[in-house]
Amino acid sequence: MRTPISYALANIPRYTSYPTAPHFGPLDQADYRDWLRGVAPGEPLSVYLHIPFCKSLCWYCGCHTAVTRSTGRIERYGAALRAETLLLAEALRNQAGIGHLHLGGGTPTALGAQELTAVLHLLRQELGFRPGAELAAELDPRSLDEPTVAALAAAGLTRASLGVQDISPAVQHRIGRVQSEDCVAQAVERLRAHGIGSINLDVMYGLPSQGVAEVQATARFAATLGADRVAVFGYAHVPWMKPHQNAIDSASLPGALERLMQAEAAEAVLGAAGYVAIGLDHFAKPEDEMAVAFREGRLRRNFQGYTTDTAPALLGLGASSIGSLPAGYAQNEADERKYVAAVEAGMLPVKRGRALTDDDRLRRHLIERVMCDFALDLGTLPTALLDEVMPALGRLDADGIVALERDFLRVTPAGQRHVRHVAAAFDAYLGTGSGRHSAAV
Repeated sequence: MRTPISYALANIPRYTSYPTAPHFGPLDQADYRDWLRGVAPGEPLSVYLHIPFCKSLCWYCGCHTAVTRSTGRIERYGAALRAETLLLAEALRNQAGIGHLHLGGGTPTALGAQELTAVLHLLRQELGFRPGAELAAELDPRSLDEPTVAALAAAGLTRASLGVQDISPAVQHRIGRVQSEDCVAQAVERLRAHGIGSINLDVMYGLPSQGVAEVQATARFAATLGADRVAVFGYAHVPWMKPHQNAIDSASLPGALERLMQAEAAEAVLGAAGYVAIGLDHFAKPEDEMAVAFREGRLRRNFQGYTTDTAPALLGLGASSIGSLPAGYAQNEADERKYVAAVEAGMLPVKRGRALTDDDRLRRHLIERVMCDFALDLGTLPTALLDEVMPALGRLDADGIVALERDFLRVTPAGQRHVRHVAAAFDAYLGTGSGRHSAAV
């Protein structure tokens, strides 16, 4: 059964947070320091560290990044990351240690092995790493040479996410990201040879001139390499936010029905290869920690997507990074030079954020659980909230997206790809503000 195509046509938030980033407002340093002091001393920490540099720009990219080869600029940024680490450690007074560290970008290795190692060493020294901590990094196979992999392994990296996107040379030329299958396979081999055995591969659908056959071939390639996890993301064409995406001819992009067929094709290939479908867009081997967490109802969702990280405090380091604290969300200054200047002046470089109300926390919990579990116990909802959301849930039930059974909501197999619509039923801010969102599928 296929659900109405109107659900695939709609633009809906990805719900990696709630409230979502378009509803953040100004946040001053004093409030942020209060929030940091509110983190319980014995609670484990999670850290996201953003490196906003690449050697070349992929046209599909929606990340906050810039092209540079300036050694001085990179070294100054590395020094700023170390300075921010010291400021955070002083404000936190938390010695519980980091359970999860995620290096994102851009291309984290653009910082250089020496700078990257220095930042990780300082994090280990000031905040510590818990036994069995996961250290993960998003990596570009095209720049992953032997010395870089050796430096990452020595720094304690345990998981690597490699961007594959599509293995078709024709599609690669249309997105400004040309890399051979051998390039990706060699990167995976190098990582495993150095003991970095947990491998994630990212593939995309909805790319220019991409068809079902290309998506199927890329999914098969990811499975053949034996990736522990495969993320299948729909390309978000948002040139009003990322002007470089104008290099992609919008007329060559697949339509909503084509995107839906591509997503279904990737799921079929990975399912046949033995992967477990997890949430909206992830797949994992049955024995992988994420698959286990999904089965046991412990899956979480944060700014990096689906995760097994349960830390109550996520610290964002680097320009544009977003943290999630018990009191609310905090986003750093996005402009790299302003970020560096703030840290050099001894200030925490926070710019925007959102304090959470009790209602926000309740709705965030409901949204996260429906995004992670595809199910929700409606019997626990306050009467006023249940009355508010039932009209939307009733429409979703009529269209086959959910099945309402007494006080229980279950997202149907046909509706799982549209789970963002179910989450939106609990969003009190949707339709307010100036935020624009990507396609739902």
